[in-house]
Amino acid sequence: MPNKKRILLAEDEEHLLEAIKLNLELEGYKVTPAKNGKKALQLFKEERFNLVILDVMMPEIDGFVVAETIRLENTEVPIMFLTAKNTNEDKISGLKKGADDYLTKPFNLEELILRVNNLVKRSLKGEDLKEFNSYKIGDKTIHFNSFELVNEDGSITALTKKETMLLKLLIERRNDAVSREQILETVWNYDVYPSTRTIDNFILTFRKYFEPDPKNPVYFHSIRGVGYKFTDNQH
Repeated sequence: MPNKKRILLAEDEEHLLEAIKLNLELEGYKVTPAKNGKKALQLFKEERFNLVILDVMMPEIDGFVVAETIRLENTEVPIMFLTAKNTNEDKISGLKKGADDYLTKPFNLEELILRVNNLVKRSLKGEDLKEFNSYKIGDKTIHFNSFELVNEDGSITALTKKETMLLKLLIERRNDAVSREQILETVWNYDVYPSTRTIDNFILTFRKYFEPDPKNPVYFHSIRGVGYKFTDNQH
């Protein structure tokens, strides 16, 4: 018998969580529940899933931030949002955070199951977008999966996981300012609160790695009172 397909289900309404879990289990899925965003991220790091279903309004960390954080490490697993918010702006915002589908409450369980089946099938066929696993800045290439920076001469600089995650966040938001709060939420997951100086030090390190003249940066900028911005007009 094939392995059961695994779903991470994050929903803080207990009755809804149990109803969705039961119905998905009747369809043959293995469902791992989480009642808040922090627990969902912890479970995601510990196990592999074929689909992540996220309520948007959750305690600890909301669904949008959970999705963004997952996308920094994994661009393949499908993500579906469940939410009471049904405006076009909310839907667009959710899809921009990396969601593959968006279902508004109240919803029909049959429709939920149909969408779940489609997302899981698609992920198994590997039809999702190609994984964002490398990026070139100047004459250097970052390899996100192996935490390496390959220099022009072929030499390799090892990157820490936090460096890699912060680079990925800034690059995915290239040409836009990213707030310190957002960096804390997505890279540090609220576990540790680095000081502004800590994040500044990461930016200084990136300038040493990538800038022709670190004192006059063209790629990595500190935006006073806001946060940080990666600028790249070549992509």
